[in-house]
Amino acid sequence: MIHSFIFSDGKLAGRDLELEALRLVRADKGLYLWIDLDHPTDEEIRDVLEGIFKFHPLAIEDCVTPSSLPKVEDYEDYLFLVAHAVDFTRREEFHTAELNLFLGKDFLVTFHRSPLKSVQSVIDRCAKSHGVVARGPDRLAHLVLDAMVDNYKPVTDDLRVELDQIEETVLDAEDENLTERLLEVRAEINHLRQVVRPQREMIHRLAHGESKLIRSVMLPYFRDLRDNLVRIEETATTYSDQLLISFDLYLSKSDFKANEGIKVLTALTALSLPATIIGTWYGMNFARMPELDSPLGYPAAFFVTVVLTFLVYRWCKRRRMI
Repeated sequence: MIHSFIFSDGKLAGRDLELEALRLVRADKGLYLWIDLDHPTDEEIRDVLEGIFKFHPLAIEDCVTPSSLPKVEDYEDYLFLVAHAVDFTRREEFHTAELNLFLGKDFLVTFHRSPLKSVQSVIDRCAKSHGVVARGPDRLAHLVLDAMVDNYKPVTDDLRVELDQIEETVLDAEDENLTERLLEVRAEINHLRQVVRPQREMIHRLAHGESKLIRSVMLPYFRDLRDNLVRIEETATTYSDQLLISFDLYLSKSDFKANEGIKVLTALTALSLPATIIGTWYGMNFARMPELDSPLGYPAAFFVTVVLTFLVYRWCKRRRMI
């Protein structure tokens, strides 16, 4: 699906034009254009990326091919950016959806195959506003990226709650699936760090004025965006350290329980040792064992077994094995 927005002096002048009209808008130097490709067809991709804007084939290939890492490439007349936004269509786990941006002097093209709250929020803002929305494509790109970064906050909050629950489970209750939960949360935190760190570097390049397509007035906005990503990365690092502590605590608790079980088994073995020795000794078939001929042989053997067993029990008790 193709969504198009035409801006004049920062105000929305029109939207959702036909392709031929969009070509005319591209030729008008007093207007700038935002086209959002939302899960487009192959024909729509060709019409917009190749037909209207004539982007470099390598940039188009990188756009339509999924990428696991954010990046920014300068093609002189435009910037190509790959970012990753939170995918809210799958609630069970943390997932991201790729967002591609082509930023030019008088245009912005966004490309994504999944519905994105960040893009939709900017579209709603443009549709509802009757005043100035953005005086340039760089400002519009910042609005999209800023909304994308803001949507990471619910994810970090959910991870915070999940870590608190894991800590309570480790300390208070039994959970047979705790190891699986620990590994799942660890994977989500690593995924968050994996996508945030390159995005921070990408925004860092934009914030330092490396591209002529970012106006100087916009540099503080991109620096603020970079700082937000730095805070998210530091939060993810803190969560990773906290999860490691919980995992170490879980392993220590498991080792303690295993040691307690071994101590009990050792105590039971020690308690059975006197009876085993005496029974084995008098169970041997020697021809001459005088004590077996005595009428007090059985009571004496029983008495010695009980006494030795009691002494072993006292010894285990002092050693806190029982």
